[in-house]
Amino acid sequence: MTRISLPAAVLLCITAAATASAADEQAAIDGCISQLKTVGGPDAAGGGEVLGHEWSQAGTNVRLKDAGGTVWECIAYDDGAVGDLRVVEAADDGGGALAGAGGTGPITVHFQPGTTGATYDGTLGAGEALQYVLGAKEGQFLNVQVVPDGGAMDYQIMNPDGSRLLDMIDAGKPYEGQLWQSGNHVVEIVNKTSSELPYRIEFSIR
Repeated sequence: MTRISLPAAVLLCITAAATASAADEQAAIDGCISQLKTVGGPDAAGGGEVLGHEWSQAGTNVRLKDAGGTVWECIAYDDGAVGDLRVVEAADDGGGALAGAGGTGPITVHFQPGTTGATYDGTLGAGEALQYVLGAKEGQFLNVQVVPDGGAMDYQIMNPDGSRLLDMIDAGKPYEGQLWQSGNHVVEIVNKTSSELPYRIEFSIR
């Protein structure tokens, strides 16, 4: 049997590459866990259980399950930035497994091709909250307008790292500001009334 000895420099490069890949993969997993904590509601406060992950140069696909049994799929990158987070198997244990009205999870905001804005209409139950997830880049300007139909509603905006871009304010005050982080920003709306409340929310980026 012939043994082949690799030069020390080659072995060092192989070891470094393997270590870098493992570190990149862990950074992506950590980014997904952090994003789930931000947008996943009460059952995701602990970050969830990692069911599996698959690393590639294009990004790491991570599957997570929160405390309520909802399974999430996340795509993240080697710097911890999250490209997408969505529910793939919904579950509701009656204790807030899913955040928002009617047992629905976070809503990902999509702009139609060639447009820079989007409008959503909905109804939020008494005392409930709902998150909208909007991907944007550092330096862009974000505009948010929440219009409740005849009731009191508040909203807040979180940065991709979970810090607050905007503290909870009354829906009567529109937001316009420049972003200082790239990634998924979360706009959370809260129904302050004791009954269902129809609303419209408008987003634009420039």
